[in-house]
Amino acid sequence: MANGDKQDYYELLEVNRNATDTEIKKAYRRLAIKHHPDKNQGDKASEDKFKEISEAYEVLADPEKRARYDQFGHAGVGGEGFSSGGFGAGSPFGDIFGDIFGDIFGGGGRQRASRGKRGDDLQYNMEVTFEEAAFGVEKKIDIPYAKRCDACSGSGAKPGTSPKTCPTCQGAGQMRFQQGFFSVSKTCSHCNGEGRVVDHPCPTCRGAGTVRDKKTISVKVPAGVETGIRLKLSGEGGQGTKGGPNGDLYVALSVKDHPIFKREDNDVICEIPISFTQAALGCEIEVPTLDGKVNMKIPEGTQSGAIFRMRGKGVPALQGYGRGDHMVVAKVETPTNLNKQQRELLEELARISGEEVNPMRKNFFAKVMDILS
Repeated sequence: MANGDKQDYYELLEVNRNATDTEIKKAYRRLAIKHHPDKNQGDKASEDKFKEISEAYEVLADPEKRARYDQFGHAGVGGEGFSSGGFGAGSPFGDIFGDIFGDIFGGGGRQRASRGKRGDDLQYNMEVTFEEAAFGVEKKIDIPYAKRCDACSGSGAKPGTSPKTCPTCQGAGQMRFQQGFFSVSKTCSHCNGEGRVVDHPCPTCRGAGTVRDKKTISVKVPAGVETGIRLKLSGEGGQGTKGGPNGDLYVALSVKDHPIFKREDNDVICEIPISFTQAALGCEIEVPTLDGKVNMKIPEGTQSGAIFRMRGKGVPALQGYGRGDHMVVAKVETPTNLNKQQRELLEELARISGEEVNPMRKNFFAKVMDILS
């Protein structure tokens, strides 16, 4: 389904856009239980619905992804610009099933109260010009992210108050039950495994501990890059929580097509049109290169397709030394729409030239005669 056809994530989870993290999780819990494939075997509609609400929860339960979705919609979490690198942070198939369905069936939840979470790896798609790719460039980009709430210092509690130890699990984040010979643990449903609860949420971040913001980052694109290269900016991805490290930012590069230049490895190819007269008599022409215009001599008798090499005027080697070459391909233009005088002159040239001055044509017909004889 195209991004433009996707249903709004908030509508899928039946919550408003100002819903708290707890409200989003409760809504997902209710809908996931209702549409889970194990309870609706053979029901394709329920299976599709379950996938849609799981996708919505994966985005809205993660502060970084939710910030991008609120600003850019579906394109912000999987389309152009930037997207989650998909390296595990915020994945619904770990936290969602472990915390939600583990609670239902008494499975082993996990203690998260004291464990920091690494921030998401992000990807930003950057387009550069042919010249910028050849010589390098420094660009500034804006990345939306969730930063620590200054009002509550990231605690999620209203200023002047502080989170309290969860009275249900006593701060462990888990509840343990004895079932026969087995001891079973599951995530505390009161604090959602945090080990603490906030009675008075911070009005600035609504108890999330983070607020949505954007940061400007300077990206240095080295000389000689090509489409498909990814630059890694360590620690510039999503912000970690509970002391966890930040994720990384990956900048995926694509190079715009140039109107007259093409690239082969580190060589630049440029086709230059010349007239029939210039090719026959020779001339000096002005040739565009990455370094500017250069005068080049065309020898007499140049054939269409002849290649002239300018050494060291191509693309610099990426993380290396030297440059490729600039290759000029001569394209001889055949005269068209001749006037009477031009035609007469060409006919006179043909009469006085004879076959011996057309070696390519002569050789061709000689080969034809050899085949037919």
